[in-house]
Formats: sequence, C-alpha cells, structure tokens
Amino acid sequence: MSTLPPCPKCNSEYTYEDGTQLVCPECAHEWSPGAAAEAGDSERVIKDSVGNVLQDGDSVSVIKDLKVKGSSLVVKVGTKVKNIRLCDGDHDIDCKIDGIGAMKLKSEFVRKV
Repeated sequence: MSTLPPCPKCNSEYTYEDGTQLVCPECAHEWSPGAAAEAGDSERVIKDSVGNVLQDGDSVSVIKDLKVKGSSLVVKVGTKVKNIRLCDGDHDIDCKIDGIGAMKLKSEFVRKV
C-alpha cells in the first residue's frame, strides 16, 4: 500500500515520486508534496489580465480579438460580457455572449468592468 497522497486533480491513487515532485500517471499532473496540503486549505483565486480578482456575477470586457473554434465567428475587442460564472479548468470563465451564445473564456483575455 502506498503512503503517497492521491492526485489532487483526478484523485488517482497511483501517484509516484519523481525527484522532489509527486506525479500522477493517469492525468500527468505534477505537484510538490507540501503544495497538496496548502491547496486544500485555500480557494482558487482567478484574476483578470490586469490583476483584478474576479467573482461570479461580475461583468468583464474582452481585451483581444478571439476566434471561436469551429466557426468563422470572432469575439471582438471591447465586447462586454455580463454575469460571468467561474469554473475550473484552462478556460476558467463560463459565460453567454450576445450573438454567439454560451462559451468559455480564459481570464487572461478579459478585464473587469
């Protein structure tokens, strides 16, 4: 039985040590042993492109033209997005954009209004 903690990302029990890091073979997540305890104690803070902390229900403005994958649509600079929802993952903002519909955005491409 392994005494290593499970993966904090996918909860896999098959973690192993690689030097000073712990590694999950199922999702390829790497973390330091001390970071696992700290991550569970605090909430994830999501910031916009200039460092403002974002919360559910905020309004943001897009700072860069963003191509919508799988279509010819483009989200233009200055597009205002109201009532965002924060979620986990690479694209950490879930929202609805007029004329385009529901989509996910990265927080690095928006600014809080």
